Amino acid sequence: MRIYTRTGDKGLTKIFGNMSCKKDDIRIESNGKLDEANSFIGLLRAKLDDDHPWQKGFFKIQTDIMDMMSHIATHSSKRKENNVARPVDGEVFCEQWIDEMLNEMPQPHDWFILPGGNEVSALCHVVRTTLRTAERRLFTLHREDPVEEFILKYINRLSDLFFALSRYELYKAQLTEEKLRPFRRVRG
Repeated sequence: MRIYTRTGDKGLTKIFGNMSCKKDDIRIESNGKLDEANSFIGLLRAKLDDDHPWQKGFFKIQTDIMDMMSHIATHSSKRKENNVARPVDGEVFCEQWIDEMLNEMPQPHDWFILPGGNEVSALCHVVRTTLRTAERRLFTLHREDPVEEFILKYINRLSDLFFALSRYELYKAQLTEEKLRPFRRVRG
């Protein structure tokens, strides 16, 4: 079996239902950003020990993202034909994980936190920002062809989750967050 079709050479790709789509279509851009986020989650998993407590949750997230990408690659007119599982209560899964971590650590007040600290925390920020970009692309797509609500909610919560994970990693590693208050008043 070949992995190349040569249709991409002309700037086209196929989406669910054998529909042709331009490679720079917002639907493809949205899925591209989710694919990128998923790859960064894979890199993050590779940096963690196999028995790390986050591994199971990250695996669930990665498979859920793949399922959501299938739904995003399906035009609303073909939605009934796509029988790929829909992640159920993804936002609730994220909220519960976030709440567990936040109950253990001090809460931020009126400052921003600079990404970094250690490699795992920094990678969590890379995932977070990639998910935020995907979310913006999804809302652009949503204006053209409605995106299912479970996807919009889940992606939003995932970026919140990776922010919390970045902070929790530094907390557990006993590293200090670099805080920034960018909107300080200048005395004149």
